[in-house]
Formats: sequence, C-alpha cells, structure tokens
Amino acid sequence: MKNIVEYEKKPVQEAAGVERTHNRRVYVPKVDIIDTKESVILYADMPGVDEGSVDVTIDKNVLNISGVVNLPEFKGMSIAYAEYEVGDYDRSFTISDDIDREKVEALVKNGVLKLVLHKAPEAAVKKITVRAE
Repeated sequence: MKNIVEYEKKPVQEAAGVERTHNRRVYVPKVDIIDTKESVILYADMPGVDEGSVDVTIDKNVLNISGVVNLPEFKGMSIAYAEYEVGDYDRSFTISDDIDREKVEALVKNGVLKLVLHKAPEAAVKKITVRAE
C-alpha cells in the first residue's frame, strides 16, 4: 500500500511592519535542495508560473525567488467549484559566499523552477591525494 502524503500550500508569513501592495494570496513554494561537489541545485514547485512570470534575484547573500500566477481564463465557461487556490509565490534563502553569483542558471518547466548555483572554484570540494613516506 502506498503512503499518501497530502501537501497544503503554506501562506507567506509577513515580517512585522511589511505590507504588500497587492491584495493577493502569496505562498511559500516547496523546494528540494541538492548539494553536489560543483553546485547547489534547487527545485521549487511553483505551479502556474512560466519564464515570463518568475523572478530570481540575488542581493548580497539573499537569493529570492518569486512568481506571479494569474487566474486561468476559460472561454465560454466559468469555474463552478475549485479546490486549488491560486496565488503568487515568494521565498528567500541565505546563500553562502561559496556560491559564484555570476554562474547561476535558471530554468522553469511545468511549474517547477530549477536553479543551479555553481560553487566558486575555490569552494568546490577538492580531493587531496595522500602519499606515504
């Protein structure tokens, strides 16, 4: 028997004193982060976003990903019932100085954002050969 895991979208928690300029729901995208010798790869679930509606920025040591999702339009039809809530996405990460800011790759496909954060050459894991005397 398969284990069924239910995921619920988690709304963004606003910092004290911060107000949004849009009256829309904002969710925290769920992510998987994979650390390799050469890079850190981040996968973020952001259903409804595409390359024109997702934004990735790095300011100092803060990586921010955000995406805007517009309500789907159906010609000649209207939604009678919907359990899927539409909203934007926003999440920030603190990244280390080991990440090369000039070598960040971003790709979005089927609502999944993939970021490849390459490590600076001096930060990459280096195997040291041990010799016997």
